[in-house]
Formats: sequence, structure tokens, C-alpha cells
Amino acid sequence: MAGYVESLLGEREKIILIAHQHWFILVRAIVLEIIIILILIALTIIAGAYLSEFALLIGAVGTILLLLPLSTMIRDILDWTNRQYIVTNRRVIQISGILSKNVTDSSLVKVTDVKMEQSAFGRLFNYGDIEILTASEFGVNLFRRIEEPIVFKTTMLNAKERLEQGDGADPPTEDILEIIASLDRLRDLGILSEEEFNQKKEELLARL
Repeated sequence: MAGYVESLLGEREKIILIAHQHWFILVRAIVLEIIIILILIALTIIAGAYLSEFALLIGAVGTILLLLPLSTMIRDILDWTNRQYIVTNRRVIQISGILSKNVTDSSLVKVTDVKMEQSAFGRLFNYGDIEILTASEFGVNLFRRIEEPIVFKTTMLNAKERLEQGDGADPPTEDILEIIASLDRLRDLGILSEEEFNQKKEELLARL
């Protein structure tokens, strides 16, 4: 999974934090399956003891019946493991899916507001909902029952502040060249002087 996450990163983009949903979500998803597995094991053992002449058949049937709850439990575990919430020095990424992947990201530059909700139970066990409002066309990203929501929110806001102050990763070469072209147009319009244009151009080229 780490290799897949790294393949999503842009030039000079770095991972700051990787979070999951709280382990309560996983427990709630697999508790029924665990109970069913234990019941099937107990019934198989009891039936095999009382009907010893059919022990092999009962064991085979019990094993087949165990496959269904066992497979769904493995699926739920993999689903929880592969659902990740990632903060980089440029954006927030949400990844879900085991084989097929669903990736949603929000640029930190476009984040306009962050809301966090924690119930009393959530504060006790350190989980909550994070709602990210952005200026993009999608508008809102909601991360439900995320672990350590305060840490996640603080990390994201700190990364956004560093990016806005110019302490984050430098923009890609294409972005720098586009900025220089925009500055050149401003110079042609007389908004920037030749000296101001050259100064900004040198600063941007130094970041390549």
C-alpha cells in the first residue's frame, strides 16, 4: 500500500501524516462474523463428538460453512486497512478500495474551512468526524470517525500555513514557468515594472 500511496505524490511532495478510521469501525464490522465463526466451530465440535461416525462429514461441512464469515471478515479487515486519510505538504488525500481504488484529494491551498465534531464517546476514545470545506467544485470532504481527529486537523492546518508562507514544497517546473508567463503579461500591461518583473523572475527561477 505504501508503494501505491507514493505513486500518487507529485514532485517534491511529502507525506506528513497517514490516518485510518478508528478501530471501533473495524470491530463493529467484524464482531458478528467472529461470533458466527465461534458458534460454527462449537457446533462442529459438539456434533462431531455426538455423531462420531459422521465426524469427517461434519468436519467438512463445518469447514465449508466457516468459509463465508471468514472471507467476509478478511474483506472487512482489508477494507479498513486500505481506507487511508493522508496529509501531505500540498494536499489531503482520501484513499479507499482493496483492488479497485477510489482516490479523492483536496489541495491545501483551496481549503477554506475545517470542522471537527466529537461526541462524548468520541472524546473518550479519541475519534471524530473531520469536514473539509474547499473552494473546488466538490465543495466538501467528510472523513467519518477518524482516529485522533485533533492531531489530523492540527497537522493539516499547520501544513496549509507552511504552504501559504512558502515553506512547503516548491511548485512543479510547469507551474513556475506559468507564473513567470503571467508576470510577463503584467509587465506588458504596465502593472509591473521591468525591475519588479526581473526580481520576481529571478526568485522563481532559483526555485527550479
